Amino acid sequence: MDWTRYRFRSLWALPAPPARVYDALERVEDYPRWWRQVREVHRIDGATGVIRIRSFLPYDMTFTAREVRRDAAAGVLEVAMTGDIDGWARWTVTADGSGALARYDQVVRVDKPLLRRLAVPGRPVFRLNHRLMMRAGRRGLAAHLEAV
Repeated sequence: MDWTRYRFRSLWALPAPPARVYDALERVEDYPRWWRQVREVHRIDGATGVIRIRSFLPYDMTFTAREVRRDAAAGVLEVAMTGDIDGWARWTVTADGSGALARYDQVVRVDKPLLRRLAVPGRPVFRLNHRLMMRAGRRGLAAHLEAV
């Protein structure tokens, strides 16, 4: 088993129509406004940006995200990532009752040297760190959607 590889899935039930959720998720440069763990987003061009994140553990992760798929009709946003993490992430937004369900899938390999060295003993803590970050993101987006 490669202890530096991770597969994540998060499901966010949100109190807004799918189109509004998709529009918010599409505006990556606004993430730091509602998702405190997304510290910085710097657009390089219309399809690429550098993102710096930091959850509860005391380390930053910086990576370049390049748009691979943007399909509003299907509710899909997908990026390829390189840097401290290497892989891909995808949002899929669908209707869920009177709101929306945002599904986040991510498959990555950690390339940050410190995290690679701590891969085996740190794995459960790294997974928890990711889960806490995603929970905070759902709460932040829900509040953002209600305020807009």
